[in-house]
Amino acid sequence: MTAIFPTYKRFNLSVERATGTAVEDADGHTYLDFGAGIGVCSLGHRHPDVQHALEKQLNSYWHVSNLYHNPIQEKVADWLTQHSSGEQVFFCNSGTEANEAAIKLARKATGKHKIISFEQSFHGRTLGAMAATGQEKIQTGFGPMLESFSYVPFNDIDSVKQVIDDETAAVMVEMIQGEGGIHMAAPGFLQELEHVCRQYDVLLIVDEVQTGIGRTGKPFAYQHFGISPDIITSAKGLADGVPVGAMIAKERLRDAFGPGSHGATFGGNPLAMAAAEAVLKRVFQEDFLREVTEKGNYLLEQLNQFIAPLPAVTSIRGKGLMLGIECHQDVTPMIKRLIEKGLLVLSAGSNVIRILPPLIVSEQEMDQAVDLLSEVLADEKVYVE
Repeated sequence: MTAIFPTYKRFNLSVERATGTAVEDADGHTYLDFGAGIGVCSLGHRHPDVQHALEKQLNSYWHVSNLYHNPIQEKVADWLTQHSSGEQVFFCNSGTEANEAAIKLARKATGKHKIISFEQSFHGRTLGAMAATGQEKIQTGFGPMLESFSYVPFNDIDSVKQVIDDETAAVMVEMIQGEGGIHMAAPGFLQELEHVCRQYDVLLIVDEVQTGIGRTGKPFAYQHFGISPDIITSAKGLADGVPVGAMIAKERLRDAFGPGSHGATFGGNPLAMAAAEAVLKRVFQEDFLREVTEKGNYLLEQLNQFIAPLPAVTSIRGKGLMLGIECHQDVTPMIKRLIEKGLLVLSAGSNVIRILPPLIVSEQEMDQAVDLLSEVLADEKVYVE
């Protein structure tokens, strides 16, 4: 019996230590990590730059509250605003909190209350972020959702036009629906969506919790599509495993979040900021982002060549180092078998294997992962488990 709530369906793996792209369990077995803590460990486990930054900050101070100036927050905010369409940053502790802040800011800044999001989206598990999530399975059992949220089909601009009105505060969208199955936003759709938002004076919120911080080869994934969102949310890859979240917004929204309007006791914690600064200094370099693009192209080519033809597979999709392998059946038995063989991957929905390796992954490690995927997905025994 455990004293921990059973909110997670855990695999039979107990982690003892991790370095780079390698995870070691309590029995001394080593695994190639292509889940990266659900896209969190962007520079791999215990990256030397991040560890050094954390150790340095530990020897200075850990926490003093947001009632005082914290210079390292300003440094991280500058990195985020210089590489995005925003000028103001609110720090919190997670992607859910960042999305919660975005919803509150949109409603307060516009004086309107309706939010449009998309079917199969995922924005978090607080009451507000859960209400914005277009998946019934996430909402089931928690009673009536918060009012004023509408869900429309992803990539369907006509559906947006049917529900948007003068009471709509914002439209909330992912560039790639991660938890929803690695479904990509269509470039034309995003540009039309931005145009419709401008027509109705509606804010465009882009959820970059999973796609941001270099995951797709750009600082933020929306930058592939030529749009300029009003609000951007970020979290997972921002501090290489230290809990952090950030909401980035345009200057004109600044006054809506004045003193007392919102807060987070641990938001912008100095340790998290030290880790985030170390991550951004490396990830936001042009050479590093170019390498991510090249690695993503290589991995996608290998998957298309060796995995796509397998009978179990229906399609492969994604961008950069955020890829999905859609299969004909539930992928849980496959993931269990892959763990047994030494490869950690994730699911996205019931029938998609999600691949989110650390951005520092090598070509040799990608080849190794493709070999293991091929071995497992080609095994007919896994279909009947």
